[in-house]
Amino acid sequence: MNCPADTKPKFNAGAMAEMFPTSLKEVQKLGWDYIDIIFFTGDAFVDHPSFGTACIARYLQSYGYRVAIVPQPNWRDDLRDFRKLGAPRLYFAVNAGAMDSMVNHYTAARRLRSDDAYTPEGRAGMRPDRAVSVYCRILKELWPEVPVIAGGVEASLRRLTHYDYWSDSIMPSVIVDSGMDFLCYGMGEKAMLNITRAIEKGWSRRQLETLAQFAFFRKGSPRIKAEGDGVLNEGSTGAKLLHSYEDCLKDKRCLAENFRHIELNSNVAAPQTLIEPVQDGYIQVNPPLPPSTTEEMDSFWDLPFTKLPHPRYKGKRIPAYDMIKDSIITHRGCFGGCNFCTIAAHQGKVIQSRSEASILAEVEKLAKMDSFKGNISDLGAPTANMYGMKGKDSSLCAKCRRQSCLYPRVCPNLERSHKRLLDLYDKVCSVKGIRHAYVGSGVRYDLFLDEKGFNAEGGREYLRELMLKHCSGRLKIAPEHTEDHVLDLMAKPSFKLFGTLRREFDAINRREGTHVELVPYFISSHPGCTLEDMRKLASNPCLKGIWMDQVQDFMPTPMTTSSIMFATGLDPRTLKSVFVERDGERKKQQKSFFFKNKKKLLPINKKK
Repeated sequence: MNCPADTKPKFNAGAMAEMFPTSLKEVQKLGWDYIDIIFFTGDAFVDHPSFGTACIARYLQSYGYRVAIVPQPNWRDDLRDFRKLGAPRLYFAVNAGAMDSMVNHYTAARRLRSDDAYTPEGRAGMRPDRAVSVYCRILKELWPEVPVIAGGVEASLRRLTHYDYWSDSIMPSVIVDSGMDFLCYGMGEKAMLNITRAIEKGWSRRQLETLAQFAFFRKGSPRIKAEGDGVLNEGSTGAKLLHSYEDCLKDKRCLAENFRHIELNSNVAAPQTLIEPVQDGYIQVNPPLPPSTTEEMDSFWDLPFTKLPHPRYKGKRIPAYDMIKDSIITHRGCFGGCNFCTIAAHQGKVIQSRSEASILAEVEKLAKMDSFKGNISDLGAPTANMYGMKGKDSSLCAKCRRQSCLYPRVCPNLERSHKRLLDLYDKVCSVKGIRHAYVGSGVRYDLFLDEKGFNAEGGREYLRELMLKHCSGRLKIAPEHTEDHVLDLMAKPSFKLFGTLRREFDAINRREGTHVELVPYFISSHPGCTLEDMRKLASNPCLKGIWMDQVQDFMPTPMTTSSIMFATGLDPRTLKSVFVERDGERKKQQKSFFFKNKKKLLPINKKK
């Protein structure tokens, strides 16, 4: 259910361009006598659309709401950071930052990282482990009557029972131990506007519990009626009853079965409500809002972001900002369906693209910034070459239950032309002040290649343009492994396709007289991968002549098929057993084996 309200923003564009207040002094300077929403975030605050806090804050501000930000509050002292702005008129909003706090803090070997890219000067230790839970508990203790709404990656991917790699345990929904009132999952602009308006209108708790794209805890037993194959109905809303958290603790098969239902539910056009019993109640996850239209996507980006860190940092370097300050996001979502990836679980499977006009307007503004040197660092999104892609027949997509549009084979209903993307690249590079527009995001080469060669309109031209104009001498791609049985557990195409890519790649280098390098990324210790598999990877003849140094030890993160395999030893798609390397020393051996063999491989295009 959506909150009925006016659709037009009601903002003063001049006033909006100001930076959000982060202290009482800044609030007073604005002359505010109240604040509608106060955000608590684990990141330093950067007013850039690559940071979720800025996106939601600017969007709510565009509808007339007064928003303040408390970045990286101190949770160790007398909690003055949590008290300094008082209570908001509507609610507190909480996120851990752009990354899960545990991924931010620890390596795949569970070693503490020495820096934090989202903190001034890269300083570590400025946010707690499991930041969402810590912040929410503090706020509910200090302000028990004020609603607390959590969102962002950490909350979104922990909305139901999940495996926690860092404690090596099965944990309940983050809602349970945090005390939050509501959890907004996925990309939250529209959902957060709906709940903001609903709270302002004085909706009751029960009314708020009808809002799409929110999850919450409710005491008691769900009033649902089983029908046939386990599809359940609660009033007029279809629902799926999952195994309880307690059942998942007793039997890992229950966890695998739960995840399979969650995965299937996220891949259909009309998902059900999910119900998961826990303790003396249950978690309810309402279906998401429909994917954003191009017009809605433009409305999220066409806001007066300053694209700068907050002045409170007084010129201190924020490493993550340095990485993205000259980037342009073209779309959201990914239909690749990789089993180890969380992008689709958070951003959605459907590609939601901005218009060319909106992208070009942002490029023109970027080109006029004093700090811009003429090079766009990344023109893309999680998978750069999915821009504008969708099903040819939307009615077929509405019935589809596939996890991936690319695996085990490319969907024949997928429109894969790269012509629109090539046209966008040309238009961006024609903007005055743009010297280069690099594509730093990942590229799916199975979108334009099969084992025989190019198979999509504009595919040949796309690879050539990508190599010659949109990479800085090194083209990064991610085959992830060479052995087909491991790739199957990753939901990635056969490594034979990489052979096709390399053949075409080398041919372009020869024709153009260029020396662009191909840089493949791999994962060690993924479920199904043995030391022998890594030996075969390192010695694969198709990699001869490539200087390989990009391998990452698999890290199980919540809400992925691969993490369920790691936790249960079962493939949730089939419930068949899967080999899992859990021993830390042997995981280290898998990764180090790759580097032992690196010296045997020569750099590409090295002259004798």
